[in-house]
Amino acid sequence: MSQNIVAIQNDTIDAICWRYYGRSAGVVEKVLEANPQLAQLDVFLPMGTQVTLPDINTPEQIQQTINLWD
Repeated sequence: MSQNIVAIQNDTIDAICWRYYGRSAGVVEKVLEANPQLAQLDVFLPMGTQVTLPDINTPEQIQQTINLWD
């Protein structure tokens, strides 16, 4: 199920993806596919621009720890 959000001041598609999905690599393209009209806008989206965020499976980030005595 997709979600709609509204762009805030100085928002970019990359920043929105980072906030919502926790990453932008491989996600920006899918958001642009769901919102083809955004490709015609400037890098900074106008405030109030509606953006549909599709459901994208994002792997959980695993933090690796290192033990000094391993």
